[in-house]
Amino acid sequence: MHNFEKIFLKRKIRVIPGFGLSIGITVTMLSLVVLIPLFSVFLLLSDSSFSDFLRVITDKQTIAAYQVSLSCSAIAAVVNVVFGILLAWILTRYQFPMRRILDGLIELPLALPTAVAGIALTTLYSEHGWIGRWFAKIGVKISYSKTGIVIAMIFIGIPLVVRSVQPVLEKLDPQYEEAAQVLGASRSRTFFKVVLPEILPAALTGFGLAFAKSIGEYGSVVFIAGNIPYETQIVPLIIMNKLEQFNYPAATAIAFVMVVFAFLLLFGINLIQARIQKIARG
Repeated sequence: MHNFEKIFLKRKIRVIPGFGLSIGITVTMLSLVVLIPLFSVFLLLSDSSFSDFLRVITDKQTIAAYQVSLSCSAIAAVVNVVFGILLAWILTRYQFPMRRILDGLIELPLALPTAVAGIALTTLYSEHGWIGRWFAKIGVKISYSKTGIVIAMIFIGIPLVVRSVQPVLEKLDPQYEEAAQVLGASRSRTFFKVVLPEILPAALTGFGLAFAKSIGEYGSVVFIAGNIPYETQIVPLIIMNKLEQFNYPAATAIAFVMVVFAFLLLFGINLIQARIQKIARG
């Protein structure tokens, strides 16, 4: 009985099945949900020649859509990082009435149907909307402009940044901030020297997720964008137009470019995170 107890204690008790079964289930699900759909893009591209592929992705209207989607997504992601960190800080550092309700509302843009969000934003920021009419009086147009696209992308991306930064702030001991202030550091110096290095990897993750989400978003952005060629057309709208014309090779070619860009973006951010963590360890 004593030997049996020793053997039992030496064994690692696992809640889920062993490594073999777990990795098999994981790879299967990953293949069905991610890898096989992405691989199908390469199969569809094999039906068209390289010259046709190059002609589609370098079309003037498509390049203009790239510029609109990427520039607006970058601006929205930067804004989301700034205000996402601020929101996460408020939710973790302060206690105030209805804090839990505000915390729950952060995820509303992800739960709301994208078409509903797009119509609501377009109505709100149109020239006759509750907010848009005040800007229209000073000559600022929001709906059917790049400004409106950025606002829609901020709306859908802000939860990703908040939920990336918030767990790190919750684990960060406030005593480090108090110690820095006791030693004479100002609030701004405490933030940039103590807090920011800890949340920077999470903020970069939120930036990458918000950026990738924005460049691929359709429903929330298409209504407020207005589909003006060379001005407010976004890449997902170009892809949908190609699909409606049953031009599947062209739609696949443009989608492939966006997949490659999103992959390079996330890969680059992971490299930066690894570099930051390596420096932090010394």
